[in-house]
Amino acid sequence: MRPGRGIPKSTGSMAITVGIVAGLLGVTAVAAERETKPIVVAATKAPAKAEEAKSTKPPVVAPSVAALEAATKKAKAGDYDAARWHPIHFKPAIDKAKDGDCLACHSEILKAKPRAASEAGLPAGDVLAWYQTLDTYTGGQEDFHIRHMVTPFAGKVMNLSCTTCHQGNDPREESSHDQLVASAKAGSKEPSPFTLRKMVNPSETCLKCHGQFPAASMELPGPWHEIRADMEPEGVANGCLTCHETIRTNRHKVNYLKADGIEEAAKESSDTCYGCHGGRSWYRISYPYARTPWPDMPADTPEWAKGRPTAPEARFRIDAK
Repeated sequence: MRPGRGIPKSTGSMAITVGIVAGLLGVTAVAAERETKPIVVAATKAPAKAEEAKSTKPPVVAPSVAALEAATKKAKAGDYDAARWHPIHFKPAIDKAKDGDCLACHSEILKAKPRAASEAGLPAGDVLAWYQTLDTYTGGQEDFHIRHMVTPFAGKVMNLSCTTCHQGNDPREESSHDQLVASAKAGSKEPSPFTLRKMVNPSETCLKCHGQFPAASMELPGPWHEIRADMEPEGVANGCLTCHETIRTNRHKVNYLKADGIEEAAKESSDTCYGCHGGRSWYRISYPYARTPWPDMPADTPEWAKGRPTAPEARFRIDAK
């Protein structure tokens, strides 16, 4: 705009100056208004958004007794889909499941028998598996679940239930539901402990009793079967207790073991200890047991034990509900 067009030059300059000042004041006012309005709006809308988020999150609701009974009735009537998607296979119902609830459909596991002979024709009675050489193994071969749940030795030292190992079963992945979502829910950056195509997570169950003998961490000169004779001279029934009468004495206090039964059986033979600490090793590693504090426990933690928990997993604690 050329000053003075249609108005005197002197008044034109003044008008321009006044216009610029007014414009700046107007922009400032608008900017100030824009700075304050979003804060007010955010303050008033935030609770609504929070409530909206809370309302859209699906709640974890335990199925009613009626719903469980209805699903069970369908499953027993032969509805395979109803059986596969039964609420007891998922959280939170699996946490409350008793052995009787599981065996209502899976009772065959306590009736199964191993082969009378191998596929090559060798009779089972003519062979001896390496784990049968332990003093604590009595009788012939038994099926997996029978050996763990109803044999005499299992009844004396174990308190295993179905849910000790089986934490549900998602037909979509053949893996327990909690393994699939635990890391995501916790916001963990670590990979999920998901184990594809497994009915259990072996690293949290089987490995506890079927890991390698930890000779190196105990600073022993060799594996137990090589040093046992030196550790158990004449008159010593259990060389393990030579050290473990005073070391790590707060042990086996978990709900899937019978601590008193283990201690009583250990007085008779070290195979009671060795059986679950290397004697029936199916894996090449040892389980990293929690270092539950014991009386006169040294203050210094050895290098191999750093990072170990000081208590068992929550669901395995005796006071777990």
